[in-house]
Amino acid sequence: MPYSKLYYHFIWGTKQRLPLIESAIEPEIHRVIAAKVKEFGGFVYAIGGMEDHMHLAASVPPKIAPAKFIGDVKGNSSHFVNHVIKPDFEFYWQDEYGVLSFGEKNLPAVVRYIHNQKQHHADGTLIAAMERVDET
Repeated sequence: MPYSKLYYHFIWGTKQRLPLIESAIEPEIHRVIAAKVKEFGGFVYAIGGMEDHMHLAASVPPKIAPAKFIGDVKGNSSHFVNHVIKPDFEFYWQDEYGVLSFGEKNLPAVVRYIHNQKQHHADGTLIAAMERVDET
């Protein structure tokens, strides 16, 4: 396996930014996302978000395109919610996503930002580039 140190910050929202990520199911969604990352041979540094969007800091092997990776992570997690956690629920992610690459020296700051999502939203201390999921 080739040596790599690739760090990504993925951001994606629920369909129509509806508040679908209830606190009761949030840990299970995080667990399923982490399991999928591991299945790809990746490593999770942080998972967090709000009722209407998710953040993931992860390293992904270079053989896996970020678009393929996040598509599978989103698809697997929404399938899990709809078929295991809440079969009578309609949970969907929006098609768009944001992905930022960053260097190892920025890893602690990105992890802190993701872990403190709820506080950043409450305080209005968001970093715009770290919240974007589309070009607008």
